[in-house]
Amino acid sequence: MKELKELVRPNIWSLAPYSSARNEYAGHTAHVFLDANENPYNKPYNRYPDPLQVKLKQGISKLKGVKPDEIFLGNGSDEAIDLCYRVFCEPKVDNVVAIEPTYGMYKVCADINEIEYRPVLLDDEFHLSADMLLAACDDHTKLIWICSPNNPSGNNMDRSEVVKVLNDFDGIVVVDEAYSDFSKVKTFRSELNKYPNIIVLNTFSKAWGCAAIRLGMAFAQKEIIDIFNKVKYPYNVNALTQDKALELISDYLDVQDWIRLILMERGHMMKAFLDLPICNKVYPTDANFFLAKMTDAQAIYDYLVDKGIIVRNRTRVQLCNNCLRITIGSRNENAELIGALRQYK
Repeated sequence: MKELKELVRPNIWSLAPYSSARNEYAGHTAHVFLDANENPYNKPYNRYPDPLQVKLKQGISKLKGVKPDEIFLGNGSDEAIDLCYRVFCEPKVDNVVAIEPTYGMYKVCADINEIEYRPVLLDDEFHLSADMLLAACDDHTKLIWICSPNNPSGNNMDRSEVVKVLNDFDGIVVVDEAYSDFSKVKTFRSELNKYPNIIVLNTFSKAWGCAAIRLGMAFAQKEIIDIFNKVKYPYNVNALTQDKALELISDYLDVQDWIRLILMERGHMMKAFLDLPICNKVYPTDANFFLAKMTDAQAIYDYLVDKGIIVRNRTRVQLCNNCLRITIGSRNENAELIGALRQYK
């Protein structure tokens, strides 16, 4: 890859970060806090949260096998996605390349930051071509986006193709592994030391069952994480979110049970869909959802909405004509969906 200084926007490289009150005494023990203009009452919520989430990162480090200083925590993965643009991409100058179809926020953030977004179509079975991704790049391409397992298709990208992109591209490759907990494929998170140009995204919203607390993770080499911490807002992860995440980490066996149940239900649901006359195809998946090609996705979607059952209609997405994306719910929720679809005429 290029030197990090060449990839980072010049104004970001030279940025003097905001120095929060809680950072200034780091490493010292304190018990009287008269530095941050806080209210002395209504403890513990009167105090600003740890700006670098040190305790939480230590817990995540043990679970994920990543050093604490290789972890960025944000307000959902969307904050990390936006930071990739703000750190590396010069508005109206640089561009990014991404697989297509994929998670829509990559393009939304590109549009917000006035960055050209270059989608590269996957094949009919949703597999990527490293050569096609690389061919779409030029001297102003700063990022390549790869979601694996991908959304909305659910499949893992071929590892050898991703590795080729990592080895042959001299910019930053962002591999979004939001759904990796549902897959048996080796994560790229475990190989940060091999690829200095990789940023790996994770989230507490999926396997961890905590979409409401809005906690996203980015893993990268320390030099990249340091820049993210310089650019982020000082107290971007609130204390309630940090406390709930720490609580969940201590109950990690529950998360493992949830994953096991979801994977078991996923198998039942995919088989049930294949037996439906209104389903033409179920695509392979490594996530907590699957993509199903229906006879008339829009009509079936409208029918389900009338019954109070909401799935995701992806028929207007490239390569997903007449496709519904089905999230795996509880056994009762899944049974209600299948029961409704069996009655569809």
